[in-house]
Amino acid sequence: MLKVGDKAPQFSLLDQHGEEACLADFAGRRVLVWFYPKASTPGCTTQGCNLRDNHGAFTDQDVEIIGISMDTVKRQNNFATKQKFPYRLLADETGEVTKAFGAYGPKKFMGRSYEGILRSSFLIDGEGVIERVYDKVKTKTHGADVLADL
Repeated sequence: MLKVGDKAPQFSLLDQHGEEACLADFAGRRVLVWFYPKASTPGCTTQGCNLRDNHGAFTDQDVEIIGISMDTVKRQNNFATKQKFPYRLLADETGEVTKAFGAYGPKKFMGRSYEGILRSSFLIDGEGVIERVYDKVKTKTHGADVLADL
């Protein structure tokens, strides 16, 4: 997983509307990139809604929110539409960006080990450098937790 002080990998992915989104599009602004395992699952919905509910405070701090998972554009669109997310969800179907950030690795669930997306977030400064890493995310309070650090 990337660390504070690392340069964030540049990426270009399609958002929930099928439009290209690049990290470079946000040069000069802070960006919170949150990686989540699967759209429309309970934990991811809770986390996404908490970020949605705190979106105004992020905007006031001039922080853009971007969600990334390995779901399809269609699935991202369904998730964003149903939950009324005011931010972009990006489809990293190959997992290339997720892996570049180190947000993919071994997980355990109900005694089963497997590889998957590690719920994590990265606050990136206007120069593209990672300012903060959240690798122990609390889905119910993630937005407020990040805002407390701003």
